Amino acid sequence: MKFKNKTLSFDSKSFYIMGILNVTPDSFSDGGKFYKIDKALFHVEEMIKQGVDIIDVGGESTRPFSDPVELNEELDRVIPVIEKVNNNFNTIISIDTYKSTVAEEAFKNGAEIINDISGFTFDPLMVDLASKYKAACIVMHIKGTPKDMQVDPNYNDVIGEIYSFLKDRVNKLKEKDIHDIIIDVGFGFGKSLDDNYILLKNLDKFKKIGCPILAGISRKSMIGRVVNTDPADRISGTLALNVIAILNGANIVRVHDIKEHYQAIKVLQKYFSVNNISN
Repeated sequence: MKFKNKTLSFDSKSFYIMGILNVTPDSFSDGGKFYKIDKALFHVEEMIKQGVDIIDVGGESTRPFSDPVELNEELDRVIPVIEKVNNNFNTIISIDTYKSTVAEEAFKNGAEIINDISGFTFDPLMVDLASKYKAACIVMHIKGTPKDMQVDPNYNDVIGEIYSFLKDRVNKLKEKDIHDIIIDVGFGFGKSLDDNYILLKNLDKFKKIGCPILAGISRKSMIGRVVNTDPADRISGTLALNVIAILNGANIVRVHDIKEHYQAIKVLQKYFSVNNISN
């Protein structure tokens, strides 16, 4: 995929880091930490020095049981940050939103990827917006909404149902001449604890859809519910699961902790190269 500052080659030995930039007061792991624009920009600079490939900017917490943010509030949070990042750094910017108005303003100010937790289903205008701007698109699976997704998630066939959803959404985007598509099974978004680990084990099955795979595991409750730690203390668990994700086919890891994942990915690339292994 070609972007203005970088080309991402999704071959079997290329893995990338998406850095999370939450400009929110209430995200589950780092809410409020980068809410002010000066702190957000300092963090972006730090992530770039540590080896990040994509900066994913979000202005609405989508943690379980969270309420949606009003459109103007989300715009006020993310657009000034995206504009400043675009003007001051050579990096790829992703907008984490399911609202077409936010995505459009983000693209006008330098974003190049839409990361939509709804798989482009919550806003009926989002697919056409992505087509208009020739956006790269991250299509994620969610069961329900952030408000209710963890009330009682259940599936008859968790792999089959999520595969069918992602395949259908990818086809809808391709019908609009959108071909730079990344898929995300949506760890923690309407899944039980066991569902998450079943998906991780079977991540390679989703490669048949024909798109790069993003793993969004960082500091999530699928770690905390196993080891009973707060989000900030889940770095080791996150690293372990992201290594498994890459070994099972992931091309991108979306994370809070860049330095640790940069080192892990470098040694994984060496391991793949020396042993002539394809993920």
